[in-house]
Amino acid sequence: MRKIVAVESLSLDGVMQAPGRADEDARGGFAHGGWATAYNDADKGRIMAQGMAQGPELLFGRRTYEDFFAVWPGREDNPFSALLDATPKYVASRTLVEPLPWKNSILLAGEAAESVARLKRSAGPDLVVLGSGELVRSLLRHELVDELVLLVHPLLLGAGRRLFADDGGLAPYRLVEAPTTGAGVIVASYQRELRYGDAGMGREATR
Repeated sequence: MRKIVAVESLSLDGVMQAPGRADEDARGGFAHGGWATAYNDADKGRIMAQGMAQGPELLFGRRTYEDFFAVWPGREDNPFSALLDATPKYVASRTLVEPLPWKNSILLAGEAAESVARLKRSAGPDLVVLGSGELVRSLLRHELVDELVLLVHPLLLGAGRRLFADDGGLAPYRLVEAPTTGAGVIVASYQRELRYGDAGMGREATR
């Protein structure tokens, strides 16, 4: 069975909306797009590259997939585009249709938790979710996220879409490591802890 790892950039108050660009996601009148870029440094790049060097496949929700496709494919000015182009990318969506525009992209149609649970049970490398807040919240509700990698940035945004839902359930995680970059970003990795009786973790999505 594959492991699902969610990698998320957060502010101190838990906002994950539009970390990369001013025009990334202005829903709700969000005016702070691009807030994470001031904290990009060699330490952060090295930590992210180490994660991708493990050879995972990628899992996206529709919005994040379309945003990545608008920015990354075919570029030669960075070390990540070629890797992203070559990596299998699974996209959970009820609205997209095949063929998907980015090469090595596979559509997971229907209900996300059900399709991702089937994918999780298949043979293959671990699955890394980048961004994709709505998808991650769904996977958390169905106990399908094995590891959270939270890049906690030292600022408060005050408003914006947050990663964790107000109606989320109890889910114990164990801190594995938490290196800090020179810019003050804590990269905290948490692994899911099994509770008593949790041998059927993900049971709601896998029936």
